Amino acid sequence: MVRTVEWRNGTVVMIDQRLLPTQEVYRVYRDYREVARAIKSMVIRGAPAIGVAAALGIALGMTRARGKPATVFERICTTMAATRPTAVNLFWAIDRMRRAFAPVRDRSLSEIRAALVREARAIHREDIAANRALGKHGAALIPARTQVLTHCNAGALATAGYGTALGVVRAAQAAGKQISVMATETRPFLQGARLTAWELKKDHIPTTLITDSMAGSFMR
Repeated sequence: MVRTVEWRNGTVVMIDQRLLPTQEVYRVYRDYREVARAIKSMVIRGAPAIGVAAALGIALGMTRARGKPATVFERICTTMAATRPTAVNLFWAIDRMRRAFAPVRDRSLSEIRAALVREARAIHREDIAANRALGKHGAALIPARTQVLTHCNAGALATAGYGTALGVVRAAQAAGKQISVMATETRPFLQGARLTAWELKKDHIPTTLITDSMAGSFMR
């Protein structure tokens, strides 16, 4: 299973989703502005993944902060907020990082940095845990032998690493159920063709790619 975004040795690492499915490239970011550009340019996409990336980007920015912590922190948050104005999880993550910053804002810079890295990594872990829990509950509703139709991408690539809708598919397969997927191409950005089909193939889950206009016929 692919890891979409993570904290690694004081850097933020993301898989570049723009290059999938032909290239699997991981980008390493050492500056919060680079993380902001990655969100804006759709290196990473999917609301949960964007939220996690923003939290990690804020933590990254503060690990290299110079100057008054409160001023630097606000500048970083403002930069992140401008990346994807329609992503609800983005603002949820920024607000959570603000709440983590508030009780330590008058402490030493090293304490502030540690608190924000800890919070960002907790957001990352909690997203994966929530997805796994959702997958487990959803898998219980899946018949022992079935076919699922998906649209767009709601997999590991849209989250911190496990997936919401595809998390259910993954959990069902792990539970021994015989499951196959029909994935619509999802125009115009082709998240189904480029991302969902790639993820499922990587996990050895039987998958058939169909055009968007075929969905109604197959559902009938």
